Amino acid sequence: MTSFSVVVPTVGRPSLEQLLGSLRDSAGPRPERIVVVDDRRGAPEPLAPAGFDWIDDVLAVRRSGGRGPAAARNVGWLCASGEWVAFLDDDVQVSADWAADLERDLAGLDPDVAASQGRITVPLPAHRPPTDWERGTAGLQSARWITADMAYRRSVLRQVCGFDERFPRAFREDADLALRVTDAGYRLLPGSRRTLHPVRPAPWNASVKQQRGNADDALMRRLHGRSWYERADAAVGRRPMHLATVAAAALGAAGLLRGRRGLAAAGAGAWAALSTDFASRRIVPGPRTPAEIAAMAATSLAIPPAATFAWLRGCWRHRGAPPWAEVAPPALAEPVLAQPVEAVLVDRDGTLIRDVPYNGEPARVEPLPGVSGALQRLRAGGVRLGVVSNQSGVGRGLLSREQVDAVNARVEDLLGPFDDWHVCPHAPEDGCECRKPLPGMVAAAAAALGVPVGRCLVVGDIGADVEAARAAGAAAVLVPTAATLPGEIAAAPVVAGSLADAADLVLQRIGSRS
Repeated sequence: MTSFSVVVPTVGRPSLEQLLGSLRDSAGPRPERIVVVDDRRGAPEPLAPAGFDWIDDVLAVRRSGGRGPAAARNVGWLCASGEWVAFLDDDVQVSADWAADLERDLAGLDPDVAASQGRITVPLPAHRPPTDWERGTAGLQSARWITADMAYRRSVLRQVCGFDERFPRAFREDADLALRVTDAGYRLLPGSRRTLHPVRPAPWNASVKQQRGNADDALMRRLHGRSWYERADAAVGRRPMHLATVAAAALGAAGLLRGRRGLAAAGAGAWAALSTDFASRRIVPGPRTPAEIAAMAATSLAIPPAATFAWLRGCWRHRGAPPWAEVAPPALAEPVLAQPVEAVLVDRDGTLIRDVPYNGEPARVEPLPGVSGALQRLRAGGVRLGVVSNQSGVGRGLLSREQVDAVNARVEDLLGPFDDWHVCPHAPEDGCECRKPLPGMVAAAAAALGVPVGRCLVVGDIGADVEAARAAGAAAVLVPTAATLPGEIAAAPVVAGSLADAADLVLQRIGSRS
């Protein structure tokens, strides 16, 4: 059976729960993980999709800090597991057989096939002609390699460093990824699965705001050359005409300022003709209601300068942009451990067990999915295991050391014995040497295990775990949770979707040197 995860970047649209409901009802294999990436700005209240009991054990919500869909998808696939990652937009609904069709689409693909695209259907009104916005959305039905429904091999995403986060909008980041993947020697194929993309409501001036995407076209040209349109099967659009319209307006204004009536009249006449042509092309297809005509007339005047300004700004901003692989965060690159690992030092709360703040009750200990099996495989591979855990509740007077020890004993009851335990009981203001991100516990654990610190790997869920490893000279793997900040994910040297994935890296490295 093909293993896959689903990644859904979202800005909190109500349609998210409709998508999750359609995933729930879709016949076929269950995904190993569904990662919903909250890309809202300003750290609002966490998203908590509810009412989908069947995905409670696979649903994970992560944050990406409002950096755009490319960065959100990177956060998602870094936290995913399985061979494939299926990207879905938060405003689509999958078909009743989507999961089964996805499995058929992916089964038996040649190793040089990196991706499979779903077939998008945009429902349009049957009782009237579609509006300009609806026609634009319907264009998704023929677009190539769009991530409204696109499955990629996780290994290929690693190879090409994922999505280029310099694309801040959902506009060209999918085409850029497809071109980089094909440049790496892979093929992308259409699949048979079907996904519904309803037309979401939009303000009357949405088409003007969309012109910001012209800056992304400038970046595409810088990265892939002038022929990128043909390679990506993308339309050039009306940018040349928009440039001509702005030039005509500028010519007319210059003639007016210089008192040259003929020049002013010529520029104004050309501007009026081009603007009228553009507006009529958008109005004539319908539905030609008063509101639609007024919106098309107003936005047709605003679009040419908006598109031209965005294009020129993009050309300037991205004039020296290097390939993405040269500037991508280290977490996106192929994970590499510098040398074989002899000991794995694991954070407790959020990595081994569910994080219950200041928990002193053994009955509340709940191992995270897949942790027990990962630890068993590490033990079988001869890797020594230790735990390094900040427990500031003791220093704050919220817990006793006896309660912490009782919880730790319960962890061993459920997950098996560890070779070493190191706990920092101090509060942050105590100024101790052991509290992560300081290296004290990591160095002490390595010494207690008799393993050189350079042969130790620290696995944790927040930046403090990574920083403690770096400070001590150990390797580090970040396994993000809902508490992990987007910047911590981007800065981590290696990111794994789970402790099981981190164990795979350790055991593969051992095997390569055996």
